[in-house]
Formats: sequence, structure tokens, C-alpha cells
Amino acid sequence: MPQGGNDQIDRDGSGVSLEALASRAERAGVGAPPVERWNPTHCGEIDMLVDADGRWFHEGTPIEREALVRLFSSILRREADGSFVLVTPAEKMTIRVEDAPFVAVELSVAGEGANQVVSFRTNLGDLVAAGPDHPLRFAEGGEGFRPYLTVRGGLEARLTRSLAYDLAGLVEETAEGLRLRSNGANFAVPSASGA
Repeated sequence: MPQGGNDQIDRDGSGVSLEALASRAERAGVGAPPVERWNPTHCGEIDMLVDADGRWFHEGTPIEREALVRLFSSILRREADGSFVLVTPAEKMTIRVEDAPFVAVELSVAGEGANQVVSFRTNLGDLVAAGPDHPLRFAEGGEGFRPYLTVRGGLEARLTRSLAYDLAGLVEETAEGLRLRSNGANFAVPSASGA
């Protein structure tokens, strides 16, 4: 664990400044660092939350700087137990995520039929084409048609309601049931979703 000055961190995550977290994240690298290969010591939980609308909070206060949110999202990882952690080569800290850490806010379609590719942009600027490496999942329940897209490493983006309607318009009825094609993959859509 780093030592000295504002870079010191309490084992339980209390008193962690955003500046210290940002400094650690910047040292870890920007973009898509190889968080899945890092296995640092778990340092506890930090009072950070990603709400159901994809907004990030630290100690109950919204993080307004988009560059800082993008930086933290680049070092976010989902653990095997389903928890979410911010991870650097030296440490990891658990955060809370209400639903999905990302929100898909834009959809585009290229091609048609078997050549159709459905692509998305997330609220944090990730560009992702649904397909074998980035599957779509459809949650079932009382909230109706709720599609999710795998962005990276088990991290998902929930589609906004308007994008869910747009996506529902791409669903095809086949002999196998309701299906949605993208980038060589053929996703089953639950009929109870109302698509």
C-alpha cells in the first residue's frame, strides 16, 4: 500500500480523498488497463456508489468531473462473487453499484439480417458492438423489457428505456422464438418481455 501524505489510505476505506484515489488510478494507467490480471490486497470498502442511473457518488456527493468518473470506471472490476471493486496493481477497494455500472445511451445499426451489427455508446464513452464477446442479456421481472449489454470483464450497461424500445424494434420472430441478431451472435429474447 502506498505510504505518505494524502496518498495514505485507511484499511477500512474511511477518509479516502478523491484526489488520492485519482492519483492511484492515474499511476495504474488510463484507458482499459488489465485489471483482470491484477491481484492486489483487498483494502476494504470505500463509500462510493454508482446509482441505477449510472451516476457516481463519493461519500454521498455526486462526482461531477466526467474525467474523474471515466478514470474510476477504467479501473472498475466485477469479482467472481458479484461485487464491484476499484483495482490498481497495489490495492483494491469494494464499491456499491445499484444496478449496472454503465448506461447505454446511444444505439446504431449497420447491415441487416445475418450481417446486422447493433452498436452502443455508454454514458462514459465506451463504444461496444453487441456480439459473441459482448453479449446482450434480457432481465425478466416486473419492470418489463430490460436489456443489458456486457461492456467488458463482466461489467454491464443497462439500456435506457428509449434504447430498449429501439432494440425491441429489431427483435425478429423465428421458429426458435424471439431473436435478436448482432455481429454473428443470435440472442434469445424472452417472450414475457413484451418485445
